[in-house]
Amino acid sequence: MLLDPANSLWYSPISVLEVRIKNAKGRSDFNVDCGALLTALRVSDITELLVTSDHAMQVGTLPPLHKDPFDRLLLAQAIVENITLLTTDGTLALYPSNVLNVG
Repeated sequence: MLLDPANSLWYSPISVLEVRIKNAKGRSDFNVDCGALLTALRVSDITELLVTSDHAMQVGTLPPLHKDPFDRLLLAQAIVENITLLTTDGTLALYPSNVLNVG
């Protein structure tokens, strides 16, 4: 899916924020150079999907299957924009739409 030129690729600043926060906390599973990550995203063929009020409103309609506010907002963005969210998070994959578990 990622290599198929027919697919548009998007990233959310919410993902960048989550990596930055977890990296700042010293989590070993988020040992990432955040500046390099952002630079790589910006020079790639991946489009930044800005967070809107519609995304925020959509979060309130989601059933409480997942407690992580970052992941809930990512899902809300996928629903509002009618795009597929790729995840390795099994709990997030419990939502019935717009999620594809790749893990």
